[in-house]
Amino acid sequence: MLLHNFARSRGWYAVQSVVCDELGLTNQSPADVAFCKTKERIQQASDIFVLFEVKMSIVWNWELVEEENKKKLVCLGDFKTHKGNPGLLRSDSMLKAVGKSINVRVSGYAASTIPIIILGNTPITQYYIEKVDHLKKSGVIQGFWSVNPKPLDDNGDNIKNTPINGFIRMDSYAELESNLQLFTSNKQEFFSSMKTKKDLGVIIEIASREKELEKKAEKFLSLIRS
Repeated sequence: MLLHNFARSRGWYAVQSVVCDELGLTNQSPADVAFCKTKERIQQASDIFVLFEVKMSIVWNWELVEEENKKKLVCLGDFKTHKGNPGLLRSDSMLKAVGKSINVRVSGYAASTIPIIILGNTPITQYYIEKVDHLKKSGVIQGFWSVNPKPLDDNGDNIKNTPINGFIRMDSYAELESNLQLFTSNKQEFFSSMKTKKDLGVIIEIASREKELEKKAEKFLSLIRS
């Protein structure tokens, strides 16, 4: 519902289990959710605006108890009392999200303008702070977001955000909406390459001959991808 409301406000659809051959999203490994121009499950890359990989887990354990003929839910503990780690706290879950995102990025240039968000409901571990920031800085993943403002039963200390917002804990719908607005309003381009400094110098020199900033960027991208 969180994503559906935002998508509807833009005239889009929040579609589950999206398949797109151009992006390497198959029936066996679809996008969990995507903002799309149409509501069909099978999509063209040009009709996809944002991709979401969802990593939601059970965060609290509850018990239904009866006292004085009244039933109520009692919290037995949060994720710190679980035997197993949930969602974004698990290395295998994080690595799967990263691997899937890289698969999309290397599928072709059709993926270069589509943001990828990993959506969860827990913090990340200290071990992944630098990694998620580097993934954001490199453009592979635009963010690891938690939509759970109070993941701990005792409201204990947990990460709000990493230094460059590779991870953000959304504390309200307005904060989520603001970040979604940021990524969907400012078109960005993912690019990567492995070239010698000399080749890069030639590309930069040629691109700099264009008069307008956007034309310089377009020339640079076309040359680095050739």
